[in-house]
Amino acid sequence: MKYVIVIPDGCADEPLEATGGKTALQAANLPAMDALAQRGSLALANNTPSHLPAGSEVANLCLFGYDPDKYFTGRAPLEAAAQGIELAPHDFAVRCNLVTIVDQIMVDFTADHISTDEATELLAALQKELLGDSDFDSRLEFVPGVSYRNLLLYRGAPDAPAPFNSETRTSAPHDLTDLPVGDDFPRGPGSDTLVRLMNGSADLFANHPVNQKREAAGKGIATNVWLWGLGGAPNMPTFQERFGVQGAMITAVDLLRGIAALAGWPRIEVDGATGYLDTNYAGKGQAAVKALDEYDLVCVHVEAPDEASHEGRHDAKIQAMQQIDTHIVSPIVEALEKHGEYRILVTPDHPTFCRTKKHAHGMVPLVMAGSGIDADNQSTYDEVAAAASGRRFDKGWDLMDTFVSQ
Repeated sequence: MKYVIVIPDGCADEPLEATGGKTALQAANLPAMDALAQRGSLALANNTPSHLPAGSEVANLCLFGYDPDKYFTGRAPLEAAAQGIELAPHDFAVRCNLVTIVDQIMVDFTADHISTDEATELLAALQKELLGDSDFDSRLEFVPGVSYRNLLLYRGAPDAPAPFNSETRTSAPHDLTDLPVGDDFPRGPGSDTLVRLMNGSADLFANHPVNQKREAAGKGIATNVWLWGLGGAPNMPTFQERFGVQGAMITAVDLLRGIAALAGWPRIEVDGATGYLDTNYAGKGQAAVKALDEYDLVCVHVEAPDEASHEGRHDAKIQAMQQIDTHIVSPIVEALEKHGEYRILVTPDHPTFCRTKKHAHGMVPLVMAGSGIDADNQSTYDEVAAAASGRRFDKGWDLMDTFVSQ
């Protein structure tokens, strides 16, 4: 049996006024996904328990069959795993966004998609000038990632526990777009350290050459770092230990790379895969087709619909879904049919609303098709059709048992 999971991140939405009351999925032209709906089974799944963040970190763990109450420790540890960073029992990882805040409003949680080289230079300045000669704990270290997505590590010790713990409260910057941030700075244990670093970065970045060059080029600047999503080392079984199937991951996002690493999945990198609307859709589809010759299960994650939602661009969201349908789902289905028995699952991780530009709790629509999956008389893949199917996975982590069952 061959398995494929396609994740159009954040594609679930509410009815949109601009599309005459249709969701983005309903408004998009998705012949390949609709064909799966016609010969497969639709359902709704809840990957975002109400007591946990409605973000990709929780939602994707659920989607892959991991109960977040058992395995979720924070977003940053998952991203640390993507970089091959091992966290010891007393270590902590903190997500470090480069952001643009103007007059206490979160103007851009990506600092206008700052380049990796520019981000690395800014973080090096923070390490040297803010942490290098100050009263900050010497166990703190900034670690560059990709573009605006970076990390702050705390290397603890048994006799010097971290100042952070599960009671430290932070807010995801992508949920604050165009909103005041004054009430969303870190709170609770260790928050004083995090706030001082955030404020200190604003002073250091104000006249930094990187920002001067970006401003001269008409680009948005990184006003400061935003620290959030902290947690300690996760401890989870591999996917093969859980389900007896060996997978591989295709993604441009470190969070998904990290989950894949912890699940024991190798990563397949695709040239031109950006984690944004301009990603190489066709390249991802071709890589998945090729990977089916080697792996039992291939997962293709596409961040583009989520990015469009965060920008409030329903048109870009619709276009991204059509690109996924044409260049990823369609060629994968064609390839699967040559392999014999197969199953394919298309599902977002969580809803992201264009209206609010935020992730949201709630059900997402999914479609499964292939060997041993009976048709349920639906003709389109969207939220309304999935709800009409009457099938629900109230605990999203139960879905994978159904999908990979022999």
